[in-house]
Parts: sequence; C-alpha cells; structure tokens
Amino acid sequence: MNIASPHRAEIIAFPGGGSLPRHREQRGVGALVADERGASTAEYAIVTLAAVAFAGLLVAVLRSGEVQSMLGDIIRRALSSA
Repeated sequence: MNIASPHRAEIIAFPGGGSLPRHREQRGVGALVADERGASTAEYAIVTLAAVAFAGLLVAVLRSGEVQSMLGDIIRRALSSA
C-alpha cells in the first residue's frame, strides 16, 4: 500500500547540495529566519570569545605595577598576621 501521509514533507534539493522541506519553502523567508538550528553553537562561540576577551583584560590589569604592588601588600599582610 502506498498511502501518502499529510505530515510527510517533500524535500527540495538545492544545487549546492543542501535540502529544505517543502513546507518550510512554502512558508517563505520567515521560516528560514525562525530556524534555530546551530543557534546554541553560535551562542557558545560568542560566550567563549567574551571569556577570552575578559581573560586578556584581566592579564593586562594584573601585569600593571600598581596592581602587582597592591596584591603583594595584601599577601604580605595576610602572611604576617597568620
């Protein structure tokens, strides 16, 4: 028996090798924009870049002479009071 299912999407093939279900193609550009495949990967990439930028800023601040002397004073006071 060959019964067509109303829930089965026909696949449209593109020359570049990609494909898109026909029901998405018929809904227009809004369906393509609303498609969130890969969104979490992009979010992880942005968060990773932000963390690297913050780490770079932290290294730059910690290398400054003022911050090194402040940290040294804090450590000396902590060790002398112990």
